[in-house]
Amino acid sequence: MDVEPCSRWLRTTPGAAALAQPYFCTEAGLFYGRERFATARTDKEAYLLLYTLEGTGLIEQNETQVTLGPGCALLLDCRAPQNYGTAQGQSRWHHYWALIEGTGVQALASVLCPDKRPCTVELPEAPPLFDELLDRLETETAESAVTNALVLHRLLAAMAQHHLAGDSAAANRKMIEDAVVHIRTHYAEALCLDELLSSAHISKSYFLRLFRQYMGTTPYNFLLCYRITKAKELLAQTDLPVGAVAHQVGFGDESNFSTRFTAMVGQSPLRYRKGALRAR
Repeated sequence: MDVEPCSRWLRTTPGAAALAQPYFCTEAGLFYGRERFATARTDKEAYLLLYTLEGTGLIEQNETQVTLGPGCALLLDCRAPQNYGTAQGQSRWHHYWALIEGTGVQALASVLCPDKRPCTVELPEAPPLFDELLDRLETETAESAVTNALVLHRLLAAMAQHHLAGDSAAANRKMIEDAVVHIRTHYAEALCLDELLSSAHISKSYFLRLFRQYMGTTPYNFLLCYRITKAKELLAQTDLPVGAVAHQVGFGDESNFSTRFTAMVGQSPLRYRKGALRAR
């Protein structure tokens, strides 16, 4: 593997406390990679978090090739084949790494590795967080499971914030924000995707990917959630019949509204209204 003997490689088998967390780690390390350090992997059911301390790494996945320099991090979806190692012409690649899983990682993957392609992010706050993860990984207590989950959340959330706030993402963010304003303004009307695309001037597939990246869901599901939220307000604050509420928030008929509301809220519109009134 061509790493210096002082490198660390830790492994653990998560117990029930760790598996209950939105983030958990199965392996992690600090590799002092030399010139010939290289790894190739296929079909591993996990995500790989990498961060460079010194030197430069070269990462290849899905016909995309990126270099990972000092102070930069990236997340790889290991379900797609990948290769990584010390970049050509570099004598070393000193880096942290962690194999991580959980619903929290999956939720952020669309932002941090869109289309399963590597995307680098500057992350100066990473080293002490990785050190904390390595120090606690093998403890395997309920407390360490929660702490490690929080550390991974801080790492990934910081990566997402830096990525979404970057200059290159500003135009895309503005475009999605405009689409969201349009949905919130016209939610009670019959909306279609073409309306949102009319001023975007990009392909439908790219728009949908960007919307999911910034909003965490599809335009249709965002519209449904917003309609249900407005319906909650009407149910709690007015005496309108359920059918009238349905029409006011954009549903064609009471039956469809009640079915959607119950599925998304966990109780019928009338039961929600009764609970909201008691809470006053």
